[in-house]
Amino acid sequence: MTADVFTAVADPLRRRLLARLREQGPLSLSELAAPLAVTRQAVTKHLDALARAGLVRVTREGRERVHRLDPAPLREVDEWLRPYAEEWDERLARLRAHLDERPPQGPDPEERP
Repeated sequence: MTADVFTAVADPLRRRLLARLREQGPLSLSELAAPLAVTRQAVTKHLDALARAGLVRVTREGRERVHRLDPAPLREVDEWLRPYAEEWDERLARLRAHLDERPPQGPDPEERP
């Protein structure tokens, strides 16, 4: 796992590009740039950063370069984050259990005066 992955996904536009590739599959630069309010040059710059991080693979299909999501680096991040997520799940479960054990306080929200 490299810092490039974290740097790449830190940018909202790059996350949006990754989401589009995940949802719509392989896309050309034109298809990726069309709905965005940025230049194709800016999209290219962001795609290059994603490619350097290993998150996007580029192939030639005819005259176009097609961009594909490669989720493998994200799996590494997920594996690294999993213990932290499990810890927070356990803490929240203990908090829920504690709150459920407490007697209700104040007026019952179901009762109306």
